[in-house]
Amino acid sequence: MVCPIRFCMLMMAAFVLFTACRSAGPLQKGEPEDQFIRDVTAYPVFNSEGDRISFPFMGGFNAPRPQFTDIDGDGDTDLFVQENTDEVIFFEYAETEEGFPLVWRSDEFLDLSVGEWFRFVDLDQDGDPDLLAEQPYSYIRYYRNEGTAKNPVFVPARDSLRDVNGEPIFSDRQNIPNVTDIDCDGFLDLFIGRLDGTLTRYESIGLDDEGVPQFELVTDRFENIEIVQQFGTMHGANSMAFQDIDGDGDQDLFWGDFFEPSILLLENEGSCGDPRFQNEPRPFPIGNPASTSGYNAPTLTDWDNDGDTDLFLGVLGGAYNAIETTAENFLFFEQENGDFTLQSEQFLTMIDIGEESIPAAGDIDGDGDIDILLANKIDPSDRRSSYVYILENRGTAAAPEFHLAGTLNFPDAYHYAPALADMDGDGLDDLILGNWKGNIALYRNNGSGFDLAQETLAELPRGSNAVPVTADIDADGDLDLLVGESGGGLLFFRNTGTPENPGFVLEQDAFSNVEVTHRSAPSLYDIDADGDLDLFLGSKQEGVQFYRNTGNPQEAVFQKEPLPFHVVSTQFITPRFADLNGDGDMEQLLGGRSGGVYLYR
Repeated sequence: MVCPIRFCMLMMAAFVLFTACRSAGPLQKGEPEDQFIRDVTAYPVFNSEGDRISFPFMGGFNAPRPQFTDIDGDGDTDLFVQENTDEVIFFEYAETEEGFPLVWRSDEFLDLSVGEWFRFVDLDQDGDPDLLAEQPYSYIRYYRNEGTAKNPVFVPARDSLRDVNGEPIFSDRQNIPNVTDIDCDGFLDLFIGRLDGTLTRYESIGLDDEGVPQFELVTDRFENIEIVQQFGTMHGANSMAFQDIDGDGDQDLFWGDFFEPSILLLENEGSCGDPRFQNEPRPFPIGNPASTSGYNAPTLTDWDNDGDTDLFLGVLGGAYNAIETTAENFLFFEQENGDFTLQSEQFLTMIDIGEESIPAAGDIDGDGDIDILLANKIDPSDRRSSYVYILENRGTAAAPEFHLAGTLNFPDAYHYAPALADMDGDGLDDLILGNWKGNIALYRNNGSGFDLAQETLAELPRGSNAVPVTADIDADGDLDLLVGESGGGLLFFRNTGTPENPGFVLEQDAFSNVEVTHRSAPSLYDIDADGDLDLFLGSKQEGVQFYRNTGNPQEAVFQKEPLPFHVVSTQFITPRFADLNGDGDMEQLLGGRSGGVYLYR
């Protein structure tokens, strides 16, 4: 079974604050330590149908919150997507040789802090986009654009929008509000969905002495709208968008609710100056509505420049089997003559196999180049098991070209964690496979696949989520095992066998000072070129932690230090190092919560 992959985009430019660093690789002793630079297009990757993925190493999406806006005043709409708290990913609309007009620019647009949601809107109506975002917890932060429409400069103007009495306006962080001039009177209206399915309307009454818009409460029950689950009474977290979808000159309302598998349309049957909304929302598109896990975040734009508005939904994951939409969660509906047709469930495609991905790199087919394996927590298509996906290198050792080539066939288990190494000295990389139960199995590479050799090569004495990595940690010529686990510690299994016939013995409290709070995931690399292996430890919440080896090749002593380079900070991060193109420089692969692969070179 093969899961489709999504594509996204890269290229650096404009107002991104990226520092160009030299590529990572072996150092001469005494050189400055390695630096790594993010590269989402490092190598060509193709999906199972043979289509090239434009920007594969984006890391995946689990809950994308999209919005289109022309941020640089060049007349086309750029795309912003929030996947993680406080981070907004920026894709510039720019023509490319590949034909797809979006280009990835930054994971953290202008380093803006946005909490759990963001909205670009010209709040002070001066002709350039300002920014609203969540002020933790559940207020509305206002960034005023003090630059221009072409060169935005966002400055914090107020920690929260306030009403005419000076009270901060409350907006539950699960509900993403929106702003529009609903009655065409020249004053912007602020709409906030409530958990009870009602809609609160505020109207701007002008600017205060500091140039910040003030809002007056109009009603807590706008148009007596109450959104409830189809065929039921449930309502919850929500997101909304306004658009004149029927071309009659007034704003219609799109609503995504936690308990609603589609997006709901409330048509405005009044006029621009006198809005009147239907009381009964209709699932949209009419006649063939979207069907997802729920909590759909709508955004609309004329994507194909044909004069009508198209619909996009970011699926945040609601009440209906959210695991199934951990990979296919950015829907694109194209409008043609009033009809909306689903064109893609992964508008931005990239390597994405669900959630909590763990990569491994090695030569699995004996052809002399490096392939990649990628495992997930639970597969979106099969909630009974984790899957291990194959990214086969069909290029060369020096010029990799990866193809999604199915999955490895293993018994049902959760949280598979692969590592690749030659465990029997035959020149082929074997598979060491951890799982949720804490067991680590060995599969021998027979040249055309893997055969189970030892069902229990090693086992956690307690805890779960075994994440193994191999290395000759004691410089005796054979491979030992370091294993991460759910409690955050690091276990050392010394190889007391031989390079051809390993046997592993747990050394109690070998590295008792090495620990994260939850879900440790080790990787080893001699970052300072002093001849011994340093430790990089992934975690659930704390990013990648670094432990320098202050011992020697025969006896490792790990001491915690700040990470000597910047990498993305995501939940459930798992680092791996590999020389993917055989140039002597290491690349860093990272798995994470969103189910994809980050690559740093």
